Amino acid sequence: MSSAHILVVDDEPDIRTLIQEILEEEGYDVSVADSGGGARRQRRTHRPDLILLDVWMEDIDGISLLREWAEGGELPCPVIIISGHGTVETAVEATRLGAYDFIEKPISLARLLLVVERALEADKLAREVVDLKQQLPVVPEPVGRSDTLQRLREQVLKVAAHDTGVLLKGEPGSGKKTFAHFLHHNSPRRQGPLVEISVGSLSQSNSAVELFGSEDEERVHYGRFEQANRGTLYIDDIGDMDEQTQARLLSALETRSFTRVGGTEPVRLDVRIVAATRHDLDQAVAAGRFREDLYYHLNVVPIQIPRLAEHCEDVPELLNYYVTFFVDREHLPYRHFVLAAQNRLRNYSWPGNVRELKNLVQRLLILGSGEEITLDEVESALQAQLMNRDSALEDSTLFELPLREAREQFEKNYLEHQLQEAGGSVGKLAARVGMERTHLYRKLKALGIDVKKGSD
Repeated sequence: MSSAHILVVDDEPDIRTLIQEILEEEGYDVSVADSGGGARRQRRTHRPDLILLDVWMEDIDGISLLREWAEGGELPCPVIIISGHGTVETAVEATRLGAYDFIEKPISLARLLLVVERALEADKLAREVVDLKQQLPVVPEPVGRSDTLQRLREQVLKVAAHDTGVLLKGEPGSGKKTFAHFLHHNSPRRQGPLVEISVGSLSQSNSAVELFGSEDEERVHYGRFEQANRGTLYIDDIGDMDEQTQARLLSALETRSFTRVGGTEPVRLDVRIVAATRHDLDQAVAAGRFREDLYYHLNVVPIQIPRLAEHCEDVPELLNYYVTFFVDREHLPYRHFVLAAQNRLRNYSWPGNVRELKNLVQRLLILGSGEEITLDEVESALQAQLMNRDSALEDSTLFELPLREAREQFEKNYLEHQLQEAGGSVGKLAARVGMERTHLYRKLKALGIDVKKGSD
């Protein structure tokens, strides 16, 4: 992983060279520009993490350049102003426009290094605060001590040490994002940013701009790839990506560079890609909905995230974790699950996986009362979830799916409901749905419905 990239803009060659040498000795990646126009070109070529900007230059002064960069509402990175003719008015204007600090010439190298370090650290903390405000906190490590999760943790830790692409496969709510965070924070890129984007939330018209950024005359919009520079880019719902963006992504992975929308110059790529999908991409490739060459680039290390039903022995620990989570985060009154309620939930099929469990805990803490969460409360909550899931089958989004996916989704929800009504008995289920048991077993297995906990 490369170090922070710093752009030094100064029209005095001696000062440029001195600052560049000092910063490179400290391990920073440095580029230089001798004018405002040169600074614009450098920003197009490589997104800087910090800019050292001289005030007085022949083509354009630093304050005007700062004002130009701040037009979007905020500066794209910390800017430190340097000047041999500093005035109070200049310093005030630079600060108003968002400059991190103001350093006068002759430059104290010790002060310069200190301000650079503090500016980069402040920017990192500011980005982390924004991330926390924009999304719910992510579980720092997968919760559970089952053999299934222990093996999966070990696999992810091995993969984390190697800077290769990873494809996380699993049902919605199974914890793909949790494992993406776990992988990043145990990788050599842990000091870099972890940037997330969900393809499913993008429209086809803006997905390329969001991922790769754009250029319009002197203005540069940095996309998620550049925001994730030296870190990890987590792309969720990769199977929903449109064909044009798939082609752009493939080109970026093959060349380790990309071109912004509207741009002409390639931008270097220093990002680890962790992609996630709920779809069977093998089927998507066979159907022509997903590029085969891109699939092989992403599928270097495939990791299957199991359904919660496959490690149901972790349910009690997950229940305790999310009780504490919501008590601490939302200040809800503490309640604990009685043993009978825990056992009932261990034997539940969890079609919504860990996400469903999390939502169930939150609902029981909000709506319930008393220190104990009883079996009756759990049964009522599960029945309410079942009714909601049945009504969701009529949601219009089902009609947007390809016929095969819509049919499979209906069959899965239908059989899970009927299995629940049959008390987990496959024999009773066969009678309820009018299917021969051997065929029914094959159907349940194909749809990923766990019947091991059921009895005949």
